[in-house]
Amino acid sequence: MPRDTLTADRIVRAAIEMLDAEGLDGLNMRGLAQRLGSAATAVYWHIKNKDDLVRLSSEAVWGEVELPDLDTTDWRTAAAAHATGVFTMLTRHPWLVQAFGSHLLYGPAQARHNDFSLAVYEKAGFEPADADRAAAAALAFVLGSTLGPAAQVSLNRRLGKTGEDAGQLVADAMAHATETAKQFPHLRKRLDTAAAAEYAGAPEHSFEFGLRSLLDGFEARLAADRADAKD
Repeated sequence: MPRDTLTADRIVRAAIEMLDAEGLDGLNMRGLAQRLGSAATAVYWHIKNKDDLVRLSSEAVWGEVELPDLDTTDWRTAAAAHATGVFTMLTRHPWLVQAFGSHLLYGPAQARHNDFSLAVYEKAGFEPADADRAAAAALAFVLGSTLGPAAQVSLNRRLGKTGEDAGQLVADAMAHATETAKQFPHLRKRLDTAAAAEYAGAPEHSFEFGLRSLLDGFEARLAADRADAKD
């Protein structure tokens, strides 16, 4: 492929596809060039290195999350929609969760979301310092909620490369986990219930429950602040 037909946008889109399929460890310039039908040297004309490629890919996927209109939406609805949008995006691109701990990620797309989150909590009535804390707490909750799915994707990918029977490995691990759970009273009570099938992961609707509880806590904090201000 001639160099002039290759663009940074095409490279980033291909990199995201590769990251989604193979994870951070599977991304390399040579493999990416093959995917594009080009030479690795041509890719380097547009993207200087792998770190820069991950950063640009991060920016692109942040752009997938729509921001609610704060002029027409109450703060809690906007906060819930934003957190859910980010959670959905991170679940769709689990490599980004890993990248937060291994790459310097920055850019206007991510900054736009950070700015929006601050605006949400300032609209709620938090003073600037507490808006910072609320935004940080909401992001920490979303990131924490994506760790399980991201880890499962990474584990499945690793098991698939060993040449062993991945299904049998998982079944053996679950059997061992069940025996371990029997040693603990609250876990033991759940072994004969539907929750047992979710022992290795979060129960259904955990994200929605946790987000609702978090926002309930923010509302309670705001109410307490207003009560204190009247005293």
